[in-house]
Amino acid sequence: QVQLVESGGGLVQAGGSLRLSCAASGRTFSSYAMGWFRQAPGKEREFVAGINWDGSKPGYADSVKGRFTISRDNAKPTVYLQMNSLKPDDTAVYYCAARRGYSDYYRSYDYWGQGTQVTVSS
Repeated sequence: QVQLVESGGGLVQAGGSLRLSCAASGRTFSSYAMGWFRQAPGKEREFVAGINWDGSKPGYADSVKGRFTISRDNAKPTVYLQMNSLKPDDTAVYYCAARRGYSDYYRSYDYWGQGTQVTVSS
C-alpha cells in the first residue's frame, strides 16, 4: 500500500517554472514506478512523465519533452516534477501515481494522490 500527497502547484505566468512534489508513505515506495498525469476540465487524464523504480527510464509526453523533468529520491521518499517554460496549455490538475513496472497508461496505475492545481496565465 502506498499513500501519495502532491504539493507545489499554484498560479504562474507563461514562461515561468514550478516544481511539484509527491511525498509517499509506505515502506515499498522504492519498488514502484511513478508517473505524473494531468487532467484539464472536460479532457481525459493524460500522461505527463514517468520514471522507473530506480530512477532509470524517464519518459515524457511529447508536449512536455524538453521542458519538464521527472526525478525521484527513494530515501525521502518523494518524486518530483520540475516544470519550466510553462504554457497556458499546461493548466490542469496534476496527479502522481504509483504502480509496479513502468507505464504511460493511466488506467494501469494502482495508487493516486489527490492532485494539485497548476494554472498558467498568458
